[in-house]
Amino acid sequence: VQLVESGGGLVQAGGSLRLSCAASRRTLKTRAMGWFRQAPGKDRDFVAAYDWNNGDTFYDDSVKGRFTISPNDALNTLYLQMNSLEPDDTAVYYCAAGEGLTAAEGWYDYWGQGTQVTVSS
Repeated sequence: VQLVESGGGLVQAGGSLRLSCAASRRTLKTRAMGWFRQAPGKDRDFVAAYDWNNGDTFYDDSVKGRFTISPNDALNTLYLQMNSLEPDDTAVYYCAAGEGLTAAEGWYDYWGQGTQVTVSS
C-alpha cells in the first residue's frame, strides 16, 4: 500500500489548507487512515483519523473544531480540511494507514512521505 500526500504549503494565520492522502489500495490492514504531524525538533503527534468501515472519526483536542476529515471512497482518498490555522500548526503532515482507529502511531503500518504546512503569523 502506498500513500501519497499533497496540498501542503504556506498560509497566513487564520487561513485554510486542504491536505489529500491517496492510497494505492485499501485492505483489511488499512481500515483506518490518520494524519500525524511533526514540528521541527518535536516528536510526531496524532492529528486525526478515520475508519473506512464505519465512518468514525477521531480528533486530537488541539484541532477539534478547526480540522475536518472527509473521505472519497471512490478515489481511496482522505482529505484533511484545516481552517483557522495557527503558527503552532506548522509541521510536516504525514498520512498513515492501519488496522484500527487510534492515536498511537505504532498501530499504523503504512506511511506517506509527508507534506510541509507552514503558517505565518
